[in-house]
Amino acid sequence: MGRRYFGTDGVRGRVGEAPITPEFVLRLGYAAGVTLVARENLPAGEHPAVLIGKDTRISGYMLEAALQAGFAAAGVDVMLAGPIPTPAVAYLTRALRLQAGVVISASHNPFYDNGIKFFSAGGTKLPDAVEAEIEARLDEPVGCMESARLGKARRISDAAGRYIEFCKSTFPNELDLRGLRIALDCAHGAAYHIAPSVFHELGAEVLPVGVEPDGLNINAGVGATRPEHLRQAVLAHGADLGIALDGDADRLIMVDHRGEIYDGDKLLYVIAVARQAEGRLDGVVGTQMSNLGFEHAIARLGAPFARAKVGDRYVLELLHERGWKLGGENSGHIICLDRHSTGDGIVSALQVLAALKQGGLTLAQACADLVFYPQRLINVRLPDGFDWRADAAIAAAQAQAESSLGDSGRVLLRPSGTEPLLRVMVEGRDGEQVERLARAIAAAVEAAVA
Repeated sequence: MGRRYFGTDGVRGRVGEAPITPEFVLRLGYAAGVTLVARENLPAGEHPAVLIGKDTRISGYMLEAALQAGFAAAGVDVMLAGPIPTPAVAYLTRALRLQAGVVISASHNPFYDNGIKFFSAGGTKLPDAVEAEIEARLDEPVGCMESARLGKARRISDAAGRYIEFCKSTFPNELDLRGLRIALDCAHGAAYHIAPSVFHELGAEVLPVGVEPDGLNINAGVGATRPEHLRQAVLAHGADLGIALDGDADRLIMVDHRGEIYDGDKLLYVIAVARQAEGRLDGVVGTQMSNLGFEHAIARLGAPFARAKVGDRYVLELLHERGWKLGGENSGHIICLDRHSTGDGIVSALQVLAALKQGGLTLAQACADLVFYPQRLINVRLPDGFDWRADAAIAAAQAQAESSLGDSGRVLLRPSGTEPLLRVMVEGRDGEQVERLARAIAAAVEAAVA
């Protein structure tokens, strides 16, 4: 049975439209709470406990209240962390020995979207089996424990401080960031009051950008999905480099002093080279979107490489399956399992900076041996229910492109896990050919949905 509500990154959608409504989120909290109560074998009188964190979207207030009510009705205690990065929820859930963590966020999406995603007690994405159990309970009516068994709620006043110290602990003790002038774009998101403190307390001069959230401006022209804004800040202020996070701070893009933008593949390579020099690189997981040049560069390091489906949860699953520690996506999700249980933009940035400090390198120098194939990605909006896989014209355009590229490139069509889009990606040695083929496939998709 397929999923009805949970996508690759929890439940997500436009606020006020199913499923992101107060009524549904109340039911979701209750269903998740009942699942936890049924699964946890706690001593008599003890309640399961969950942590709820959120980003800076205005709808977070409403959804937080609905979730809290649902959990309490199911007999689950709730700890409220307020605005805090997604990876902070993963860390605090583990550190506080809670049964689950919940994040209210739509990551890099606009403010009018929101979502709910869960972490397990170990700080990893909730297993599919548990998500399926929660979904099965969503059709049941919302009940209520007797008064003596209802859950309670309290706010954690030191959540941000705890997480700041954790982030700093992932940076080598013998190093600091003194002498570095860093432009830091927090996307008006969940890290606005956290990331500047992390880098400042490690010695950097921080030039904060995107740290004035108003509930409506998250990701609006700033952050990891809009790196041009950071690029301009780096050049305008003469910064040594720039760091951009997305709305929930699990994604990282960087910019060097010349204004050159470094995506997830490049930053993952910098970390991989440093791990290899230390004898700690067992293998690297990328995705179907990882550049062929990146794959070849990892091979030159003498390390194995594997591709997961697109989505950080699939990268994490493959890392666990292979027993490796390092993986990520070119979109900026980077997972360092020797530092954290999930992808973390701040922690990943610190691993890149540690590698640069240890090698006495700039970002350009650290990536000098990395040569990318030209890659073109075009997003085409899909109407609800359209089966693009069954369309003969789209299949023919894809086959034609693959035939033209032969062994010198790749074609990938995949639906977005968070938006109603089909992502058309073409990669090859010849940039003009790549552009032409990508546009031809995208045109076929647009014609099919017209």
